Amino acid sequence: MLFLVFELDGERYALDAREIVRVLPLQPVRAFAGTPPYIAGVIDHDGAPVPVVDLARLALGRPSRALMSTRLVLVNDGASGVDTSGGASADIDTPSRCLALLLESATRTQTLAADAFAEGGIATPEARWLGPVASDAHGFVQWVKVDQLLDARVRALLFPDPPSWRRAATDGRAP
Repeated sequence: MLFLVFELDGERYALDAREIVRVLPLQPVRAFAGTPPYIAGVIDHDGAPVPVVDLARLALGRPSRALMSTRLVLVNDGASGVDTSGGASADIDTPSRCLALLLESATRTQTLAADAFAEGGIATPEARWLGPVASDAHGFVQWVKVDQLLDARVRALLFPDPPSWRRAATDGRAP
C-alpha cells in the first residue's frame, strides 16, 4: 500500500494514499469561532469551504508550524459514505465531504504492506485516530485513521445536516 508520510516532532505518521483527494501547498486558513482548538478553520477549494484539522494541535496541543514542508492534504471524510477500499459506498445518498489536514513534513510517500502494521500495545481512547504501527529502517511509523479523526459531535459542527443556513432560509428566518 502507498502512504503519505508526515512528521510531528520527529515521529513519523502515515496516511493511506487512497484516502487522499489532493495535496496542496500551505495557504491561509480562515479561523472559525466556536470550534474545538484543533479545527484551524476553513479553506476555499474549488469554490467550496473545506474544514481544516490541524494534526499538530490535535496530537501535540500546539499549532502546526508554517514550514516549507507543511501541506494541506485534502482527504475524504471517512464517515461520509465514501469507501476508500475500492468497493461500493456504504450509503450512496451520503455526499462525499472533504477535510483538509494541516500536516508538517508531508513531502514523501512510502510503500508499506498492510500486514506490516501491528497494534502498538497501548490503548489510545483519546486519540482513536492513531492506528497500528509498522517498523522499518528509520524506526516506527503510525497509521492515521482518517475515519476516526472526528467524533460525532465535531462532525455535526463541521457538516450539519441540513446546513444551519439552509434550515434558517426554509424556516423563513434570516441566517
